[in-house]
Amino acid sequence: APRAKMNQQRSRRFRASKESMEKINDMARVREEVLSNGMYLPPEKPKEEHFDSNCITPGTPFMFKLAECLRYYVHDRLNNDPGWKNIKVILSDANVPGEGEHKIMDYIRRQRAQPDHDPNTQHCLCGADGLATHEPNFTIIREEFKPNQPKPCDLCGQMGHELKNCEGLPKEPSADESIAMPGPEQQYIFVRLSVLREYLQSELAMPNLPFEYDFERALDDWVFMCFFVGNDFLPHLPSLEIREGAIDRLVKLYKNTVYKTGGYLTNSGVVNLSRVQLIMSDLGQVEDEIFKRRRETELDFRRRDKQKKQRMKEQRNAQRPKWMMGGQFAPQPLGRGASSGPVSNPRQSVYEGRMQNMRGGGAAAELKSLMYQSNEQRGQKRQAEQQGGRSKNDDDDSEEEPEDNVRLWEDGWKDRYYQAKFDIDAGDIEFRHNVARHYVRGLCWVLRYYYQGCASWKWYFPYHYAPFASDFVNIGDLPNDFERNTSPFKPLEQLMGVFPAASKKHLPITWQTLMEDPESPIIDFYPIDFKIDLNGKKYAWQGVALLPFVDEIRLRKALETVYPDLTSQERKRNTRGSDRLFIGSYHPAYEFLEGLYEGNMAKNPIPIDPQLTDGMAGNVWCDEYNVFKGGTVPSPLPGVPDIHDNGCMRADSNRFIQVYIHCIGPDMPTVPKIPDSFRNSTRK
Repeated sequence: APRAKMNQQRSRRFRASKESMEKINDMARVREEVLSNGMYLPPEKPKEEHFDSNCITPGTPFMFKLAECLRYYVHDRLNNDPGWKNIKVILSDANVPGEGEHKIMDYIRRQRAQPDHDPNTQHCLCGADGLATHEPNFTIIREEFKPNQPKPCDLCGQMGHELKNCEGLPKEPSADESIAMPGPEQQYIFVRLSVLREYLQSELAMPNLPFEYDFERALDDWVFMCFFVGNDFLPHLPSLEIREGAIDRLVKLYKNTVYKTGGYLTNSGVVNLSRVQLIMSDLGQVEDEIFKRRRETELDFRRRDKQKKQRMKEQRNAQRPKWMMGGQFAPQPLGRGASSGPVSNPRQSVYEGRMQNMRGGGAAAELKSLMYQSNEQRGQKRQAEQQGGRSKNDDDDSEEEPEDNVRLWEDGWKDRYYQAKFDIDAGDIEFRHNVARHYVRGLCWVLRYYYQGCASWKWYFPYHYAPFASDFVNIGDLPNDFERNTSPFKPLEQLMGVFPAASKKHLPITWQTLMEDPESPIIDFYPIDFKIDLNGKKYAWQGVALLPFVDEIRLRKALETVYPDLTSQERKRNTRGSDRLFIGSYHPAYEFLEGLYEGNMAKNPIPIDPQLTDGMAGNVWCDEYNVFKGGTVPSPLPGVPDIHDNGCMRADSNRFIQVYIHCIGPDMPTVPKIPDSFRNSTRK
């Protein structure tokens, strides 16, 4: 992955490791408290090897084995499934540099650049990452995201509460209840870009422009403005929050400014920074108002939320009886069974109490007090029984406000922001402008990444926080190009750049010592604990992980001492790979690929005939691991049979980056007819 993406991967993986350890400790603490209160919990699961989700990273043994299994699966389908006989498959595994969806978009750009490309080609992509394309015949398939879905407690498995509020189970579950229920079926959504384009075309309409209106160019500008709200490579500007309508605000600023700019902000992935300066200046003038309005909205939300909780509390109290028989005679929950108290026969208890009272004792009064306890008394008793000060009362409507030393809604917010977030003097104006210049470079890099490909594998934004829009000063003269001929990290090098020490098992033994040895020259890259700045947010996952940035020069120098220790298998894992093209024996291009291996095998790229591949163009060469016709494809897993009498050919292929070209000549999909009844219902 590009270095800018590695920084995000590093943050996620360190967070995952930290949260995993905290969760284990929390579960142990809560379990001890619940059991000490006499409640029931399911027995602990036997300790087994923990599945480290960080293994889903290029370079790990898991991903290497996954690539082998994928190659086996493609061979199996092309050999045995008639539905695959005319399908060509391109497999780009984890050892091929680049992000998955961006590899696919790179392939599409390459095909668009061919002179005989069919502009009406249909595309379908499964994924949730942000991408940019002008292809009209494009459908996105992604999992439906349903926020705030209820989840069972990690300790007792019951719904309705979180781990921190667990009070255990009221009874031991029966055999039927212990059977795990199937999870909900995953739903998918289909997004037709042609329909989305219609909405955007209406939203971005700008009449009476001083230059010719081009919707495709306006669409590119809209994509560019979305980068200010946040992406995988840059933090969002402090004054722009999606939930506050930041995109609508930017579109409004854009429409007001474009009449003064004399043209569009972007052109085929290249940014016109002089025009961007005008929008940033206008946004900077209203930043103070945005912060004050945000504060008012937050206070109003908290006030309404507190009132809602108070109403719910009063409703629950109104539904409770004024008094209830207590002690031995208190009603028991269904399924609890007989009381385990010292009295098992109420009549005998009353008789003994009466006899004791006749002997001069006060047992009758004590018995009566047990039978009739007020809600207040029972509540006090429950509160007294709670240990460690851990409150489980859901009626508590007080909520601690996240610590915020910046206070963007008060005068002096900019000075406090840079002092708190960057630890620099409030009067260092040049530093602020320098942060803004780095951010502008990042905007240029991100746009090229989405429209042309990776402009530089080395570039990254060297700060944890973004500047303010008002700090974008004289950005029109900044350079808009990047260092050429850079190369990505090798797979094992990338693991060293993104993994915490807790995931060291996925690395070679001697490489692991660099992550945990106190004398390691790069031990500071792998902190065991680190601060998460909530940055005005409520939850830790919304905060900023303050991890040190990896120094590439220091990392490579340290790795020079352990590179000789790699085994042949580890060297193979650490090799950059290439895309592989698979076709079956019934495919028209089968004989062409078969011919590559006759005589002197083709080691240099050879252009493939697009007429044999349904218009797909590119270069191919021999794959040293190809299994020839009639050969046996070995199984990568025990218990899975080998594939005999192979009829599938494969060859290496390459992807190359083309300058972005707008697609000319596609037939736009037919606009779906909307029933009048639906139109009328949406207008109401």
